[in-house]
Amino acid sequence: MRKSRRMVLLLLLAVVMAVVAGCGNSSKESAGGGKGDPVTIALSPWPGWYMWYLVEEQGLFEKHGVNVELKWFPVYSDSLQALATGKVDANSQTLSDTLAPVSKGIGLKAVLVNDNSNGGDAIVAQPSIQNVLDLKGKTVATELGTVDHLLLLTALDQNGMKESDVNFVNMTVNDAGPAFITGKTDASVLWEPFQTKAVVEGKGKVLFSSKDTPGLIPDLLVFRESVVNNRKDDVQKIVDAWFEGLDYFNAHPDEAVKLLAKKAETTPEDFKLGLDSIKLFTREDNVNAFGKRDDYTSLAYTAQKTADFLHKLDMVDKIDDFDAIFDSSFVAAE
Repeated sequence: MRKSRRMVLLLLLAVVMAVVAGCGNSSKESAGGGKGDPVTIALSPWPGWYMWYLVEEQGLFEKHGVNVELKWFPVYSDSLQALATGKVDANSQTLSDTLAPVSKGIGLKAVLVNDNSNGGDAIVAQPSIQNVLDLKGKTVATELGTVDHLLLLTALDQNGMKESDVNFVNMTVNDAGPAFITGKTDASVLWEPFQTKAVVEGKGKVLFSSKDTPGLIPDLLVFRESVVNNRKDDVQKIVDAWFEGLDYFNAHPDEAVKLLAKKAETTPEDFKLGLDSIKLFTREDNVNAFGKRDDYTSLAYTAQKTADFLHKLDMVDKIDDFDAIFDSSFVAAE
């Protein structure tokens, strides 16, 4: 399921530039611009984002008095473009993918953390490699500019190493996984289900994962800023419905997983494996994430570090105010 969530910043930047050049005003500002219109939320294949269907199926949007239309995008990049061009009001997307349009002046607001990767992204290494330091001089594959590339650099940095200390190979996960299994790389940075496949079939082991960097890879509900400004009550109701959906999930896990697996067109067993690789965020987790600290458990800190990483790769422009990306008022309200 992670495959469709890869960062597609270069493609997105082209779309964003078109919007900034003038197409944005002629595009649909937002489907939920009028009070009587439904608020449109885009979502793509990722375990945490399927939870929106549970909220919908349990009638929680209606219960909270908000008209919501979920829009399914099998291709994640299409959902990013839809939000950037104002064709939807909100999108479920990574923090890293939120930075490119923000750096181009498109007003976006992250109002909710759906989940964090919690082991779903990892460096898988050959059995002879005991720790990150042992990667020195070894061939390590991952995709340039992705959150998994950032995970690799973070692991190296925490061990006093740089990318130049390893033989970095730029590969998509479709290639990096098989390359590891066939012994063509000493290590590959992978996400599920490729990660587990590499461990089992390639007799590898997880050397370092997103469990070791809490908060590095957050998944968010991101709104058009105009929607947040014009429909605050509806945004609040959506956030409240989300948290009630999580309560329902925790109270009826088997029933919920069966429903979500059907939506994902997979088995409950496989869907649960995906859920096990993420941490769904409670309201308390959200309040903590929106707080200011100098570590990856803080969204503002993570945004700055991720933007620095992408800026060095010429994938985003400079961002001066990271606080402006986030609005904590909706998760703070009880």
